[in-house]
Amino acid sequence: MLDYGFTEEQVFIRDCAREIADKKIRPISAHCDETGEFPWEVVKALAAADLCGVYIDEKYGGLGGATPYMNMVIVTEELSKACGGISLAFAATGLGTIPIIVSGSEEQKQKYLTEVASGRKLAAFGLTEANAGSNVAGMQTRAVKDGDYYIINGTKQWITNGGEAEIYTVFAVTDPKKGARGVSAFILEKGMDGFTFGKKEDKLGIRASATRELVFQDCRVHKSQLLGREGTGFITAMKTFDISRPGVASQAVGIASGALDLSIEFANNRKQFGVPVSSFQGLRFFLADMAMKVEASRALVYAVARHIDSHPGERYTLYSAMSKCFASDMAMQVTTDAIQVYGGHGYMREYPIEKYMRDAKITQIYEGTNQIQRDEIGRALIQELHNR
Repeated sequence: MLDYGFTEEQVFIRDCAREIADKKIRPISAHCDETGEFPWEVVKALAAADLCGVYIDEKYGGLGGATPYMNMVIVTEELSKACGGISLAFAATGLGTIPIIVSGSEEQKQKYLTEVASGRKLAAFGLTEANAGSNVAGMQTRAVKDGDYYIINGTKQWITNGGEAEIYTVFAVTDPKKGARGVSAFILEKGMDGFTFGKKEDKLGIRASATRELVFQDCRVHKSQLLGREGTGFITAMKTFDISRPGVASQAVGIASGALDLSIEFANNRKQFGVPVSSFQGLRFFLADMAMKVEASRALVYAVARHIDSHPGERYTLYSAMSKCFASDMAMQVTTDAIQVYGGHGYMREYPIEKYMRDAKITQIYEGTNQIQRDEIGRALIQELHNR
């Protein structure tokens, strides 16, 4: 890997994450993929290594410092090299936590960020519904004011860390007449009356990650749990995605990088016609193209993360969307090519490589499909032209 100018602390963070990936994740990756078992032992290892709060400010017990989101993508990439699904215990907690970082009051940050940074609690992000994925205007979950409380009714679909997390940032409509400006965000906790979980989804990939429905039936939430002001939920969600999408991109880079490593190893060990298949020029071309794509994506992701860290308060929509779209498309192509390197072996479940392709696919879909990302990029480019 190129020298990306990591600080001493970032090298330490990377090495700690890499050690956990090698010693804790790789041995259980196939088992968790097969059974869907949630990787609590890995979460404990991350907490013991103080990695759960690498993107959280030091005043709340984290290691964020001046480069919180660069730290986040470094850890996500290293964990994803071993297993894209298990890495989500960490990465999806980041998604659920960023709204609190972006819009939370000091009291909310003290209460919740300290719990996440310590690894005592995981978080989740509750936006998607059956009729409201990319179309937030289709949101049906309602939060009706009742004195000092809000009464929430509705369901959220396909929520990563659902049922395992203790902290949930949930979006609901407080004023249906205002469209996106009528959406508000709340912090909910597992165990609240009226807050339950639906079925655990049986997925193509990232099977070690819990994906469940959130169900709200007259869930009574105090106004102190409102995140930001009423009606600012959509803004909070968009600001969150601007920051979190490089995290998805780093997951994609990690998955692709892990597949590349396995492909090189296989090509060196697999023999045909009495020689390693790596001696064939055509196969080396495959590996060369895969490596170039991985490194180009990594460079973009790191550059975007650094930009976010060094320009607080800006909108990062253009570059955030670029990193997520480019890296996830790359991951799907590289993992597909990796199966081709393996040949017939790659199609068999007993070999690890097919899992990388299954895990890669979701990175093109969640936190906004890549079609949405391209639309965001195009809109941002046109807006930049108008602003000149």
